[in-house]
Amino acid sequence: MSTAAEERSARAPWALTAPALMLFVGVLLIPLAMTVMLSFHDWGQYKGIEPVFILKNWHEIATDPYYAEMFWRTFRIAILTTLLTALLGAPEAYILNRMSGRWKSFFLLIILGPLLISVVARTLGWALLFGGNNGLVNKLLMSLGVLRSPIPFMFTETGMVVALAHVMMPFMVLSVWAALQRLNPQIENAAMSLGAGPVTIIRRIIMPQIMPGVLSGAIIVFSLSASAFATPAIIGGRRLKVAATLAYDEFLNTLNWPLGAAVATLLLVALVLIVVGSNALIERRYAEVFR
Repeated sequence: MSTAAEERSARAPWALTAPALMLFVGVLLIPLAMTVMLSFHDWGQYKGIEPVFILKNWHEIATDPYYAEMFWRTFRIAILTTLLTALLGAPEAYILNRMSGRWKSFFLLIILGPLLISVVARTLGWALLFGGNNGLVNKLLMSLGVLRSPIPFMFTETGMVVALAHVMMPFMVLSVWAALQRLNPQIENAAMSLGAGPVTIIRRIIMPQIMPGVLSGAIIVFSLSASAFATPAIIGGRRLKVAATLAYDEFLNTLNWPLGAAVATLLLVALVLIVVGSNALIERRYAEVFR
């Protein structure tokens, strides 16, 4: 009787996790496997998709400079977005952490508020503000004589970085703010009483302790920015493609599904390698923090 009870106890975790595991396999693993398999198929304008094993799509991506430039643009924009969110988000999180309870709750709601609004709506807001001659800010500045021509924002990498940084800022702020919860404010007061200046306190006390939060937020922001679709599609349009918009065009415009699957697979593999490698380095460097 005890043996049967022990067997039931051993099977219980598997029975409890089976629904979630089935959902994970059916919704994520099977579509990913089908996408990888599709990337090795052939395609023609008149013959459509042929289920044959061929390396033509991967060879085209590896040899055509267009795809190299497109992937480099994707990661360049993601890196710049990550740097911008870190430069603005870390001080914002520090100020938020030093606020009193009532004001902290209010400004935390302001930071989280954009997450309740569609990414498309937020990106369209930037387009309405700086969208050429008809943008509200551009029209105002030109009517006041401050500018002679509108600020170049649409169809530029700068515009994409600014819009993505606005979309991704809450993730960086929350990551740094979570790291700041470990920081005892009395340590800063003790350093100040011993004669340390503000720069020394920031460099020697605050930065080492919030750096794991900054790096964790950087991983989140980088991966989301590199795989973002809505913001690059609206700001960059068809003139300035990134990996996500290129895969979308190959799937739905040119109907070359195998090539689009190859682009999507390569982007996924690159992001997984970058995120896993970065996370391993962070945990190794700041092992004491993650204990």
